[in-house]
Parts: sequence; C-alpha cells; structure tokens
Amino acid sequence: MVPLHTTLFNVYLMKLLQDPITSLAMGAGVNTPPADTAIMPKTEFDSVRQTVKDSLQNMDAHQMLDVLTGKNTLLRDATSSLIEMTMSFIPKLLVAILILWLGFKLSRVLKRSLVKLLERRGAEASLKTFLGSFIDVLLKILIVIMAMDVIGIKATSFIAVLGALGLAVGMALQGTLQNFAGGVIILLLKPFKVGDYIECGGIKGYVREIRIFHTIIQPFNARTIVVPNSELSNKSLINHTKEPRIRLDVKANVAYGTDLKKAQALLMDLMMNDPLIEKEPKKPAVFVSGLLDSSVELTLWIWATIENYWTVAGYINERIYDTFNENDIQIPFPQIHVHTDK
Repeated sequence: MVPLHTTLFNVYLMKLLQDPITSLAMGAGVNTPPADTAIMPKTEFDSVRQTVKDSLQNMDAHQMLDVLTGKNTLLRDATSSLIEMTMSFIPKLLVAILILWLGFKLSRVLKRSLVKLLERRGAEASLKTFLGSFIDVLLKILIVIMAMDVIGIKATSFIAVLGALGLAVGMALQGTLQNFAGGVIILLLKPFKVGDYIECGGIKGYVREIRIFHTIIQPFNARTIVVPNSELSNKSLINHTKEPRIRLDVKANVAYGTDLKKAQALLMDLMMNDPLIEKEPKKPAVFVSGLLDSSVELTLWIWATIENYWTVAGYINERIYDTFNENDIQIPFPQIHVHTDK
C-alpha cells in the first residue's frame, strides 16, 4: 500500500507539470497576477516554464522529497566530507607527532655521543660545541621534513622553498657565510688554537676564543681584537706558538777592533748558564751576522719553551749589556769622523 504522503506528493507533482509557475506560487501562498498584467513577456515566460517543467520531469518523487525536507543539502555534504577528511588526517597527525618526539630524542642522543667521541679524541672545546650544535640542527631539520611528508606536505616542495630562501639569504649574507665557512676551516684544519700567539695582517696577539663567525685575539696591551674568520682562513698567518719551542733572535753589536772570539765565548757562557734557555735538542748559537757602519753585528739564537719565551726576551738584552760592560767590551754608538786639511 502506497503511503499517504507519497500519494499527495505525486498529485502535487502532476499539478506542477501542468502549470509549474502558478502551482509553485499558489503553494507558497502568493497571488499570481493576471495574464494581462504579467511582468515577463509571453515568450520569456514560456521559456522559463519549459525549463522548470523539464527539470521536474527529470526528478523523481524521492529526489524532490529529499530537496524539500533538507536531506540533500550542500552543508550536509560539506560536513560529511570534513568528517571523512578529519578521520583520515588524525592517524597521520599522530604518526607525525610520534616521529617528531622520537626524532628529537634521537638527535639529542647522537649529539651527546658525538661530543663524547670528540672528547675521547682530544678535540678542542670550540670544535665540540660547533659540531654538536651543527649536527643537532641538521638532524632536527631532517626530522621535521619527514613529519611533514607523513602529514601530506611534499618534502620536495618544502626543500625547493628552503633552497630558494637559502639562496636569497645567502646573497644578502654573503660576508657572514664566508666567515662561517672560515670558522669551519679553522676548527677542522686547526692552523691555530686557543692560547696560541698568532700574527695576521699586522694583528698580533693571543687567541682567546674561536667562534663560528669571528675569532677574539688579545694583544699584550689587554685590548680585545675581533677578527672575521674569513680573514684568518684566507690570508697568510704566522703562528708563533705552534711548536713547543721557539727561537728568539737577539742582536748584539760590538766595536770594530773587538776580540770577536772573546765576545762570542762570553755570550755562549751567558746562554749556557741561563736555566730558562734550552740546551737540548736545540742548542744556542752566536755568530757574526753583519758588518755595519760603526759596529760588528753579532746574532744570538736562543731557544726557549713557549712558557719561558717572553721572560727570556724581557731580560736577555740587559744580561748582554752587563756581560760586555764587566769584560770591557765596547758597545759602539754611531760616530762620524771629520778630517780637515790645514
């Protein structure tokens, strides 16, 4: 037996097929204007009427009922699609969060392991800090890319965006990146280390700290000099304390006519009896290094450890002066002899 509401709806549908515009208006409680006062021209009215009639003919009773009762609406379809997308996205999001949590823990473990390995190898503190931070940041970036790929964000697109961004930043920070590269070269190749006395481009001093972008140097006057790493890695550099022993070259001038053998013996005695001057494996030496206008130049080669170098340099000239003075060896000064004819 056909339900009553279906029968009534079929009757109403047949009425619509006969006169759709008038029937819909009557069903809505609207009085239709007489034919002579209609707003639309007859041809346009017939066209609209025919379109509505065709649409209703192609729609069965159940579809019309769903439209009128609101069971088939755009909001309902959108809500259903949103729920479906959410239910499929939640597992991916949970997996991505798990990857981030485990990955960050693993990066910390690897960082600590790397630092311990560098400590066992005797690496410097600056190298350990730099490499540990670099590896930690690199691993975290890779973990974030993996998590984004699980969610559905393509890693290739993300890497392309990062590449373009990196290129722009690199062009803007070209000098800074050069300093960063110089810092990496210094930390890996070790042309100098913290505590060394270096000379580069007229700058002399002890290296106090090696940072990623610059190096801090402290000369004897207790000033602080900040030198970009690119200069220290690209220019010629003198490391005065690379070896455990360094040589101090000292000049001592004597007058013409002086017994050179005696002067040399006195200077050798002075060096051999000084406890801060090294005798092995490098022995001190003294020799004639030049014949100047007013004097004969003697040069002393004095070997000392890094710790004693500046102490010896501070008193050796005084010791030479006292030795020559006690043994009546004249230290000349510039003289001009003027001869006149009478």
